[in-house]
Amino acid sequence: MIRFLTAGESHGKCLTLIIEGVPAGLRLSALDINADLKRRQMGYGRGGRMKIESDRAEITSGVRAGKTLGSPIALTIQNKDWENWQKVMSPEATGEEAEARKITRPRPGHADLVGGIKYRHKDLRNVLERASARETAARVACGAIARRLLSEFDIQVMSFVRQIGGAGISSGDSFFLKQEEYEKLRDQLENSPVRCPDPDAEKGMMEAIDAAKEVGDSLGGIFQVTAFNVPPGLGSHVHWDRRLDGRIARAVMSIPAIKAVEIGLGFEAARRRGSQVHDEIYYDADRGFYRRTNNAGGTEGGISNGEPIIVKAAMKPIPTLSQPLDSVDFISKEAFKASKERSDACAVPAAGVVGEAVVAIEIANALLEKFGGDSIAELKGSFDAWMKYVSEL
Repeated sequence: MIRFLTAGESHGKCLTLIIEGVPAGLRLSALDINADLKRRQMGYGRGGRMKIESDRAEITSGVRAGKTLGSPIALTIQNKDWENWQKVMSPEATGEEAEARKITRPRPGHADLVGGIKYRHKDLRNVLERASARETAARVACGAIARRLLSEFDIQVMSFVRQIGGAGISSGDSFFLKQEEYEKLRDQLENSPVRCPDPDAEKGMMEAIDAAKEVGDSLGGIFQVTAFNVPPGLGSHVHWDRRLDGRIARAVMSIPAIKAVEIGLGFEAARRRGSQVHDEIYYDADRGFYRRTNNAGGTEGGISNGEPIIVKAAMKPIPTLSQPLDSVDFISKEAFKASKERSDACAVPAAGVVGEAVVAIEIANALLEKFGGDSIAELKGSFDAWMKYVSEL
């Protein structure tokens, strides 16, 4: 099983990731990680931070001669803005230096107020630095390693943006795309400023972002993550915490600003009759058991069923606004406009990349749980034996 920990503050020296459980013998380089880190920083509506940072991962342990060792992998991602913050954020900073950027005006929608109450901080910077979505860069790095593992089994995890504000793809139930359709759209997706495959919807999304930015506001939206070639049998129905859909939903919900998660049809399933929801089962000598629809989103009873895993997530508008909302000073209790940190007008395209990462981590975990093995060779042996069994049913 993969376990990982991240550490670091938004304006600290660096982000640190330690990941345990990756089998030995997996080919891995910083280039595999940096490609996803770059994708996370792109997107129409991003703020000034993305003009400063150009994230690069440095692997410091767990990999030798381009292959994993089976021991914990450690890496760091430097914060290039550190030189402007070291007097304030350094562990050795004096009280006077720390006071220079003290925050006492909590922002509505952020962890500022509740974090200050919980940890008894008087300076809310102690909360917002870690609660910041900057931490997701380390999770994307972990997800890139998980994706590299999954690629050994031809499991692909992809995403696109369905909606930003009121603008989106008006294609009804076309949430289910075949892998070959994704492959055709890959370049278009990655070159789209909002990571949307529909040019008309893309235009509407960008116009919506511009309109919000003009008045100092922000926008949220919906992104979709799809995992292809996931074998049947990952996860389990026997305990609540082993259900694959539950684990994926929890991971996606843990991304900052995510307020709802759907698997397959999701909320739409509640508005339909059973005959319009459940995926009928068929059998073919060449294909084995299969379904012609995928309303379940690739899981039944908490177990992968061999169909693509489909996850949708709703992201709220970023709460740091150029036109701050009303708040109350944490210390004096006087009414003020909330503090403003550097922020984005919209980060939904980037959130989709983070969504890919956490879904990849959970699928990789379920794969390791099912097939075990201390090395890639051992893992592949168990995987191949399972797929042979499934094909002969």
